[in-house]
Amino acid sequence: MQRRDRQLGLLYALPIGCFLAVAFLAPILLVAAFSTMPPKVFSIWNLPNFSAYYTVITQGYWKTVAWSLGMSMAATLILFLVCWPLAYGMAKVFGRFSLVLTIGVVMTLFVSENIRLFGWVLTLMKGGLVEGYVRAWTGTGFDGLLYNVPVIVFGLCYVYLPFMLFPLAQGIAMVPEDARAAAFDLGATRWQIFREIELPLAMPGILVGSLLTFVLAAGALAETKLLGGQAVIVIAEEVETAFTYGQNWPLGAALAMVLIVIVGGIAIWGIGRADLDRMMGRR
Repeated sequence: MQRRDRQLGLLYALPIGCFLAVAFLAPILLVAAFSTMPPKVFSIWNLPNFSAYYTVITQGYWKTVAWSLGMSMAATLILFLVCWPLAYGMAKVFGRFSLVLTIGVVMTLFVSENIRLFGWVLTLMKGGLVEGYVRAWTGTGFDGLLYNVPVIVFGLCYVYLPFMLFPLAQGIAMVPEDARAAAFDLGATRWQIFREIELPLAMPGILVGSLLTFVLAAGALAETKLLGGQAVIVIAEEVETAFTYGQNWPLGAALAMVLIVIVGGIAIWGIGRADLDRMMGRR
């Protein structure tokens, strides 16, 4: 019976497996093939050549990788600290008002990311809303708040807040009230309950939200170009430049593969440690 169930499961999974292979695995394999081609070629029908990876190592591209990963980690940490109280309220305190908050957050996703970021450009630029009001009220202005690392991190937090908030709220909702009440009865402090009960039991939601935020932020491009200008060059921008202006597809593919391997390795490690069955309420 178990063998038949396993066979049926494989049969049912075959269509989606084929779709994933064509839609996700095949493009990655194509990029990997291009990354082993000689420079300035536009076909994979050449002898393998790993000079693109040598260029990535020797030409300082590791700095762009470090900036991308560093800002992604900073945005993930900030979003966790910001979203935890809000997610806790949505899961345990607000009741029906949580639906209003959910709709409000989801509605922001209906507007293009670039349009929302351009709104912040108009707000933070020199002569924009913030600087204009300060100059009108005080008689003195400043150069604006754009084109630096903190505003890029702010843009990442602004865009990817829903991807941290909702998994975090789901994880906190899985923490049983009986466990918290029992800890209170036994004399535990609020900090002890948070550290020893809420944080471990909500860890599946924390991991899923952190991975979603980190993976998306690591490949972000619009936030850096619109809010950061040339303050920092991230790996996604180097990939775009190599494929377009540089017309060096092997270099762009090698940069993309470096990012895929690093982010994919972190994501696989995190998913392996997350109890997704508990996260989905199956046990």
